[in-house]
Amino acid sequence: MKEIDLRSDTVTLPTPAMREAMYRAEVGDDVFEEDPTVKRLEEMAAARIGKEAALLVSSGTMANLTCTLTHCARGEEAVLGDQSHIFLNEAGGMSALGGIHPHLVPNQPDGTIKPHDLESAIRGDNVHFPRTRLICLENTHNRCDGSALTPDYCDAVAELARKHGLKVHIDGARIFNAAAALGIDAKDLARCADSVSFCLSKGLSAPVGSLVCGTREFVAEARRNRKLLGGGMRQAGIIAAAGIEALERMIDRLPEDHCNARRLAEGIDRIEGLAIDLSRIQTNIVYFRVASDRITGEQLLKRLGEKGVKTLLTGPNTFRMVTHYGIGETDIDSALAAIREVMEQTAA
Repeated sequence: MKEIDLRSDTVTLPTPAMREAMYRAEVGDDVFEEDPTVKRLEEMAAARIGKEAALLVSSGTMANLTCTLTHCARGEEAVLGDQSHIFLNEAGGMSALGGIHPHLVPNQPDGTIKPHDLESAIRGDNVHFPRTRLICLENTHNRCDGSALTPDYCDAVAELARKHGLKVHIDGARIFNAAAALGIDAKDLARCADSVSFCLSKGLSAPVGSLVCGTREFVAEARRNRKLLGGGMRQAGIIAAAGIEALERMIDRLPEDHCNARRLAEGIDRIEGLAIDLSRIQTNIVYFRVASDRITGEQLLKRLGEKGVKTLLTGPNTFRMVTHYGIGETDIDSALAAIREVMEQTAA
């Protein structure tokens, strides 16, 4: 029985070309800024996002933490959505390690934050308040069905930020998925931001690594914070080589994942006892829920696992499935068959 792992696009395995590139990578000491493969990856990443410079870090969490540490001093504040990955899924690092206060505002179902809510969260100059320094956006927005934020929305947030002397950081872990869904260049989504992070190890299928992008001055300071976090790597060209392959070959195939997500979502919509909002499916992330009292989320998770289908339970009866490299149409159909069989057995 083939295992079909839909828990996340982080479960992707490196392509054969990535493995070959890693084997043959020219390396040096990156802490001394002497690894030629890392340098090439960073130059490529900056060009892809339209920024002056980039910095390789080990993970998306480290990327976001490095950026928030670079923008904010201890006791200062970042405004971010209440469904953001930085707030929910990064171990509270910005406050635990950076002393940065998270000021939460509601995310809308499409991942945006209302401008009024953002502006209301910005503190005045008062000794009782932390100083607001940063607004964080997320694109695509993981918890909001993988929604893609548009350039016009991001530009409007940036205009608001500039009005109040604030910086903007985009957690762009899947920013290339957003660009593919919108049919635009990722530069158009990043142009508003003072810093952007993106992952190589999600939809782009590299085994490890994320990039922090911004001005040369910002990246120089971020490099110091990366070191502070223990993120200085030595012969990191082995990692960077896979990242170069990811940028060169894996971005153009992302629409395939989006098509498979749509196929999956439409199939789930036809299964009695499950509920899904097809209008929310934009990229490679599919959320649905159990709408039957005959089976619990935990029971469905267990029974799908027994059939070789791995998924993620994100609430008592809410599931997330993510399509990615290595998952094709036949895998989607097999997963749907397994889900349908379990749900039909509960209805019998």
